[in-house]
Amino acid sequence: MKKLGNIIMRLHKKTQITSPKNSASWEFKFMTVHDSVLLNEVLESLNPDANQDFIDGTLGGGGHAEEILKRILPNGRLLGLDWDKDAVERVQVRLKKYDNNVVLINDSYIRIKKHVYENGFSSFDGILLDLGLSLDQLKASGRGFTFQQDEPLDMRYSVDNELTAAEIVNSYSQTSLETLFREYGEEGQAGAIAKAIVTKRKEETIDRTVQLVDLIKEVKGMNPWTRTNPATKVFQALRIAVNQEFDNIQSVITDAIELLNPGGRLAIITFHSLEDRIVKEYFKMESTSCICPKELPQCVCLHKARVKLVNRKPITPSDKELQDNRRSRSAKLRVVEKLDVMKLQNVTNNYKK
Repeated sequence: MKKLGNIIMRLHKKTQITSPKNSASWEFKFMTVHDSVLLNEVLESLNPDANQDFIDGTLGGGGHAEEILKRILPNGRLLGLDWDKDAVERVQVRLKKYDNNVVLINDSYIRIKKHVYENGFSSFDGILLDLGLSLDQLKASGRGFTFQQDEPLDMRYSVDNELTAAEIVNSYSQTSLETLFREYGEEGQAGAIAKAIVTKRKEETIDRTVQLVDLIKEVKGMNPWTRTNPATKVFQALRIAVNQEFDNIQSVITDAIELLNPGGRLAIITFHSLEDRIVKEYFKMESTSCICPKELPQCVCLHKARVKLVNRKPITPSDKELQDNRRSRSAKLRVVEKLDVMKLQNVTNNYKK
């Protein structure tokens, strides 16, 4: 727990930047990639079967949800959530023929327990969480998630919230911007970009994506050896900061594990190293029976493993998927299986006798 806490605290301490007074507390939203990244691998890992109950906490385009539903008929049910109202409405149309087997909720899954109990569910055989941006949202939201179009520099998952990427870019100090880009975007030229932003905003407000992209290109130039846009890492950092994406990872995983039946599995797809690191360390902690510092002669933490790792290393896309869908190139799938704690306790007690 201490190691994981240090990772998250380090990220937050270094980004405790002076924000506008109206930047309300934000909640975390996960979204799936429209092309259903790692679809076959997810299905193989979760292994949905007839009459089981599942959660897709990040509906996105509904691809994962639809394939799970096909396998849990006739009496299985799926609870699907997404904080994007448009995404939920699109999935409702897509999954219309499964009306008796699916419950769709327009909300962040950080409130997953609330919707589980309100809709007559109790426990689940599998849960899927995908931390990637939906291609639909990238192309159709008009909220500045993509640097390929000229849009307002917004990046909010929910328009009900206040803080925007434009506010960050135009009000945070140079030091705060540099820290943000380095810690949340792992941007090697964070200092130079932050300095250029502060200089540019004295001349004009930076409130369009194209303004920020052009500025970053001037600082970094175009790398002829890669097709990756030079603004990618800065946009990632801003999106994470605007939506406070790291704040609720621990609590969400904790809730998901609690909701699983013994033998049930939790699958999480990440798309960049910061998210993957947090998920990896949390899974490691939850699969370890003692998390005391190594220097202690005996265990005093009383921590018990709740899950086991299904795969030691993350599952990555196949060569074919990489060829068909370039957006899958950074995807990693990690899976854990819930242990039967009572069974393990009985075995331990019998062994002691």
